[in-house]
Amino acid sequence: MASVTLLCLLSLLSITWARPRLSTPSEDMARLINKSNTTWRAGSDIQVSSFMKSLCGTILNGPKLPKMEHVERKLVLPDSFDAREQWPGCTTIQQIRDQGNCGSCWAFGAVEAISDRICIHSDGKISVEISAEDLLTCCEGCGMGCFGGFPSAAWQFWTTEGLVTGGLYGSKDGCRPYSIAPCEHHVNGTRPPCSGEQDTPKCENQCLPEYSLSYPKDKHYGKDSYSVPSDPKQIMTEIFKNGPVEAAFTVYEDFLLYKTGVYQHVTGDMLGGHAIRILGWGEENSTPYWLAANSWNLDWGDKGYFKILRGKDHCGIESEMVAGIPRM
Repeated sequence: MASVTLLCLLSLLSITWARPRLSTPSEDMARLINKSNTTWRAGSDIQVSSFMKSLCGTILNGPKLPKMEHVERKLVLPDSFDAREQWPGCTTIQQIRDQGNCGSCWAFGAVEAISDRICIHSDGKISVEISAEDLLTCCEGCGMGCFGGFPSAAWQFWTTEGLVTGGLYGSKDGCRPYSIAPCEHHVNGTRPPCSGEQDTPKCENQCLPEYSLSYPKDKHYGKDSYSVPSDPKQIMTEIFKNGPVEAAFTVYEDFLLYKTGVYQHVTGDMLGGHAIRILGWGEENSTPYWLAANSWNLDWGDKGYFKILRGKDHCGIESEMVAGIPRM
């Protein structure tokens, strides 16, 4: 009887092993991209989940700030530029954050670039992490918190109401650290996978008990905030002179699979709007690109970074850029 049971088990296992594993939609999409004549490579182990639309939290074509145009005629812009190399003493420029299960990219792109600019415009004397938590939870006019917001309103809030400091989740850095846990955005890693919508935390006008400053005294303000014209030379001049900017663009499913190269949309449905921080520009194999930092932690993309086609307003990347000057 035992021998018959063993034979049945072995037969079942042989059928299971012989059955070909069905590829996932993500693998099929990655295979299509990598076989196409494009400028980037997709990861085959990346997951495209149905809830990802909720994490594309930037509302496109929202309110506009006044445009700031540069009139310098003699400024010679380099062929490539990387803010991390230009201002090595400003450590926030090299930081990749994680928005977690929350459509707060609109807030992250803003506070990341604001943190960079405070350091740059203070000649490295002031190095702070501006709080994504404070902006996400306290800016009522910015949108719907974890369910989407407007980058332009985020920068305007900085100039009128100010923002306190705050580090990453689990840290005790600054006044109001981020309270939403990190998660893996479409990739396999040590963190739990991002798995759905997160309610917006409450606005609290107070710092951690152990923090040395009061909430009002920890505020940092913008002197001015503005839209950056969509002309690539204007954008490059802005970054070259003043530091990283926040940009918003339309995300398609294939963007989630990005690993290396210069991203151009190839296939997949539109998911929504997403905001990121642009650090510089360059060319790769004769393809011009913007260098950008995402807020999906270091496991996604090229260690948290990606490149996207420059000069063609690809996915609207050049149409919705905002920035500002800190009040020193």
